[in-house]
Amino acid sequence: MKKWKTYNSQLVNGSYDSIVIGSGIGGLCTAALLSMQGQKVLVLEKHFKIGGWTHTFKRNNYEWDVGLHYIGQVNNTNSIVRRLFDLISESKLEWCPMDNNYDRIIFPDNAYDFRAPRTQFIDDMINYFPREESAILSYMKLMDDVVSSSRNYFSQKALSGLFDTVSYPFMTRKFFKYSDKTTLDVLNSLSQNKELIGVLTGQWGDYGLPPSRSSFAMHAMVARHYLDGASYPSGTSRRIAETISDVIEKNGGSLAVNAGVREIIVSNHRSVGVLMENGDKIDSRYVISGAGVVNTFTNMLGGNSAKEISVVQKMKTIQQTKSYVCLHLGLNQSATDLKIKNTNLWIYPGYDHDNAVEKYIQNPESEFPVVYVSFPSAKDDSWNEKHPNTATIEAITLSRMSWYDNWNSLKWKKRGDTYEYHKQELSNRILETVLKHVDGIENHIDYNELSTPLTVRDLANYPKGEMYGLDHSPDRFRQRWLRPNSGIKNLFFTGQDITTVGVSSALFSGLLTASTVLNKNLFGLLKK
Repeated sequence: MKKWKTYNSQLVNGSYDSIVIGSGIGGLCTAALLSMQGQKVLVLEKHFKIGGWTHTFKRNNYEWDVGLHYIGQVNNTNSIVRRLFDLISESKLEWCPMDNNYDRIIFPDNAYDFRAPRTQFIDDMINYFPREESAILSYMKLMDDVVSSSRNYFSQKALSGLFDTVSYPFMTRKFFKYSDKTTLDVLNSLSQNKELIGVLTGQWGDYGLPPSRSSFAMHAMVARHYLDGASYPSGTSRRIAETISDVIEKNGGSLAVNAGVREIIVSNHRSVGVLMENGDKIDSRYVISGAGVVNTFTNMLGGNSAKEISVVQKMKTIQQTKSYVCLHLGLNQSATDLKIKNTNLWIYPGYDHDNAVEKYIQNPESEFPVVYVSFPSAKDDSWNEKHPNTATIEAITLSRMSWYDNWNSLKWKKRGDTYEYHKQELSNRILETVLKHVDGIENHIDYNELSTPLTVRDLANYPKGEMYGLDHSPDRFRQRWLRPNSGIKNLFFTGQDITTVGVSSALFSGLLTASTVLNKNLFGLLKK
């Protein structure tokens, strides 16, 4: 495991072309590309590990990822996602293909397997719902159309000036035809079969909004992403940050942890560097924030300029995603011995996802609207080398930060007995669901730990414990200001807020941002 360098004031003496705030995949990709183009880059991470949602944590001999559970398209070495990963890791990042059955959607009366490749997925859906063949084929065609139209939509975010003004209507119009509609509206137009709709939207947790509230464009991009198979990083998800940071350092860049930024320094409407939490000032030509658009404007800028006030007003039109809890389980036998497969489980109380979410929000004692179960040790083909005779499981369900108001001001690991009792009660409920669907593990659970919205706030620096930044609603895609260029000269954004949720999408935000900073089309680097 790579040892990260802690921030020290000697970094103030350096001369930097770009400072990147935050080391999520968007920030790392931006930094790697800029360093490969000759810039001297400094990455500042408030947490004590590099990687954002791709880092891992350990307890005893167990290790869990905190955000990445699977990723599509990297199994194909010619895919654009794989090419970008290979570029910024110098092909050192290796991938473990998951079983063809990457997701299982489970309801009280039946279970439905999502299997790769695409042709298998179509055949399976038609076998499950033989009277809905026409709807299923139309659905597949719509997903293709969304992804095709999204290329111009996202590419347009890198443009500026007159070219931006002139091209915006033409490059976004087709995409808006899909993004303006909710997932439920589109699927209702194809079929009235509620079971089919419940199954096809069974991955809604991957983007954080149930069908009546999510943009169909968001749903389509996520669902299509996995159709030809899913993979997991060999050596756990921390290998993403480790391999990319090696490239940044090889090209003269630096990364520092425990490096909290208090303020982005703006002079004459131009960013000129950052003020650290310890009072250090570090100068740079450019500042790139991967800390989230809301967090940047509300906490790292003074909020006094016309541009900042305007953006803060615009932010009120869209919401931040809600939070979650995650139960981390450590087992004292290997996944092979326990016959644990790597298929993700999506466990639901019924086919109406919106109704289930609403019931749970109104009464947290009601049935969980979803429990997502992931098996990281079964996905990693190198796991047994470093963690012999062990296995890990993660189980996630929805939550709300407001449910934790009683402990909001208390520090991590010092929130008292009532907090720990609440966590244990919730852990027991989640575990009960897991044991119904994962056989043979009950007597092998050696460790368990629950993370809450407060954990997310404190360790991932998301002020409301949010899961995926900004909501992926139809309104979100109409926010023209969600782009790399902040409107303040030499200040840029990167990360999932300017593209969408997901590691691969946040990865491409780095490509967009680096292209914008350099005023150079870096997409050509991906051509073979």
